[in-house]
Order: sequence, then C-alpha cells, then structure tokens
Amino acid sequence: MRRALLSALARVDCQVCYEWVGESGNDEGFSMNSAAPQPPLPLPLETLDGPLGQRIIETHIWAVREGLRGAKAYELFDGFCQRLVIHGVPLWRAHAAMETLHPQWNGYGYTWRRDLNAIQPERYAHGELEESIWLNSPFHQLIERAQAGELNPEMRRRLEEGPEQRDFPVLQEFFAAGGTDYFGHLFEFGENGDRSHGSGIVYSFTTDRKGGFSEDDTTLLRATLPALSLAMKGDAGHVIASGLLGTYLGEDAGRRVHNGAVERGSVESLHAVLWYADIRGFTPTSDSAPGPVIIDLLNDVFEILAAALRPRGGQVLKFLGDGMLAIFSFADGDRAETCRRALDAALEAMQALVVRNEARAAAGLPVAAVDLALHLGDVLYGNVGATDRLDFTVIGPAVNEVARIEALCEPLDRKVLVSAELAAAVEDGGDRLEPLGRHPLRGVKAAKEIFALNLNAGL
Repeated sequence: MRRALLSALARVDCQVCYEWVGESGNDEGFSMNSAAPQPPLPLPLETLDGPLGQRIIETHIWAVREGLRGAKAYELFDGFCQRLVIHGVPLWRAHAAMETLHPQWNGYGYTWRRDLNAIQPERYAHGELEESIWLNSPFHQLIERAQAGELNPEMRRRLEEGPEQRDFPVLQEFFAAGGTDYFGHLFEFGENGDRSHGSGIVYSFTTDRKGGFSEDDTTLLRATLPALSLAMKGDAGHVIASGLLGTYLGEDAGRRVHNGAVERGSVESLHAVLWYADIRGFTPTSDSAPGPVIIDLLNDVFEILAAALRPRGGQVLKFLGDGMLAIFSFADGDRAETCRRALDAALEAMQALVVRNEARAAAGLPVAAVDLALHLGDVLYGNVGATDRLDFTVIGPAVNEVARIEALCEPLDRKVLVSAELAAAVEDGGDRLEPLGRHPLRGVKAAKEIFALNLNAGL
C-alpha cells in the first residue's frame, strides 16, 4: 500500500527557496496516532498579563474570529504572518502546506516572503514529488515523528550555530541565502487519518536576524499556531468539499449543491443548449480489449470532449457509460453567442479526436468514433431521485430529443447533428450547417428538421 503523506519538497529558484506538498504513500492519507496522545509541553509563561501574553491573546482571538468568518487559507496565513511582523517577530520567510483530496491535486501551500510582503500560492499535482528530495527534508522527519506517536511535533534549527544544525539540504540553502534560525511545526487533523477535512498542516518559519528567533518569538508561535490551524482546517474541509462536488457533479451543479440546493424536487426551469455525445460501436470495442485499455480510451475521449467545453462555458453534467451529457446555459451570454460557442466546441472536439485517434492507432491502441448531437430547449434543472440518493441533473422532452438526434448520426453518416431550434438560434450558421431534411425521432410525434455540422469549417 502506498502512503499519501503531507510532504515538502525544497528547492531553490534564484535566491528564493520554496517548500511544497508532495506524496509518498497509500491512499488512506497519513494517520499519526500509532501511539497514545501525549500532553503538549507547557509554554514558558506563568501569566498572560504581560506584553507577550497580550500578543498571544490578540493573535488567538484574531485566528478564531477569522476562522468563524470563513476566511480562506490564503488570507489566514498572510494575516498571521503580518501579525507576527507587527508583534516584532523578525520573520524572513514562512511556509504552510496541506494535503488535499482532489483527482488532480495532492496538496497546496503558501509561501510568505518579507521582500514581497505577500503570499505566493502553490498547488502540487499527484506524482510531482522527487522521492530523494522529499525523504531528505524537514517535513518528512516531522511526519515520521508524528507517525511514531509524537503529538504535533516541532523542529528547531539554529542555522548559524554550525553545520550540524543544517542537516537538511533546504536548511543549507536557507543559510546560504542569509537564514539564521528555522522553526517547523506539524499539526494533524483528526485521530484516524480521515482525509475529508485534510490530514494535517505543516509550517516552517525562518528568520535572518543575527541570533535567530527569541524565546518570546517561539512562544508566540507555539501558543497561536493551534488556533490558526483550526481555522485553516475549516477552510481545508470547504475546499475539499467544493472540489469534489465540482469534480463529480460538475462546476455549476456542485456549486449549487454546496450552497444549499439539496432538497429533492427542488428544480428550476432552464433554457439551454444540450450536448449529447456517444461512442459509436463501443460494445464490440470493449469486448475486444482488456478493461484497463478501455478505461484509458474512455478517459482520452472524455478529456477531449470536456477540454473543448471548458473555455466556452459548457458544463458536463454526467458521463453515461460511453456517453456524455453537457449543457450551455444562456445565463452567461446571449442566445446566438452561446449557440455559436457550442458549435465551436463540437468542431474543436471532433478535430482533436481525429488527431488523438491517429496517435492511438500508431501505438496499437483501440480508437473511438464519437457521435454528437446539439439541441436547444427548456429543461428542468435540479434534484431528482430517491430520498437517500439524489442526482442533480436535467430532465424534460428536450433531453430525450437530443438523445434521439444523436441516434441518427450513424444512419445519416454524420458525426455532428444539430436541431432546427439551435440552427435558427445561431443566426449566421452559413456554410457551417448543412440541412438534411426532416427525420422521425423515436418516441417523438412529429418529424424534426436536422442539420449536420460541417467539420471542415473553421472555428
């Protein structure tokens, strides 16, 4: 089993050093409770009445207030670093990184630099980490200690005191750039490695002041990072939920569900372009190749189709076996322009499929012929299903009609068919649309006028 870890990769870019999240583990995330929890070390403070105590209280209250407000991690970490500077901490560089749960991204992080007085956000793709660099990093050691049972481990390295304090390559780089002191801290989220709100968060803080951080500086960090981490955890859960909803339901549907559109039967009328694509002859293709090869084919086809939709406002609603249903809503543009964008997307997708099929055939892999239908109509958009299993989808006669139009692609020997409703809405279809006459649609009373998209037309 691979263990997905919250990790850091240290590298140098000119005079700037970065730490970022990678992965090196199993799909269960990192669970750091192999031993009984240990009580935190007491802070070297007898009272909070003095200046340091007041700074702790002020920062703690700020973190709690911002967390309750729902501040983003970017704002939280930037605000925290700004408050450290205001409170006299000689901060030179700071970094925070968290694991996330997303098909594309393994984690994200934020680097604060004094020379910019700003945050640099970063996202880390799966498989981006170089194993040798990760294994020889401070963050890796912090996670190993946490997995061994140490509660919220920290690391202090006084870089100017000698080579033994610079026992990781990134610390040597910090020292060469002027760093004098390094403080790292890890906080885990949850007790059983539940990744639904993130596995945890790691921080590093570096100064270039001669003599390094003072005892008050590190006390302020130790006392206030738990409150900051709780606020960051709240945002991490929100980011994970919104990302997964958008990935599995579609960007618009996911946003609606996350914003409260969750009651069964709650739907709204929508006038939209409907896009329905299906792989021609998929059954014999799937019978002739191993399962993983077919999955790779489907991923190739769906990515090409979706890539054409993304920049034009199309929203994938669902994948139906070897088919795909998407919509273009008129909410974000006028009628004619939205229809033109849908035609452009269809043309781009078909051209890209030709190129991809040539590459697959050259590699000895199965290829896919895709049929596509575009229609214009009114649909109901929202929650449909059972009490305990809902689908956020579109229903209505127009949905049935676009599927029936797609079924005409093979008998009419055309790749992309367009309804008369959409053709009329385009207004200036010109030589892009070829009339094919009226054709009966299964389950529809009257025959429908059908047009074909000219695949040789320019975008």
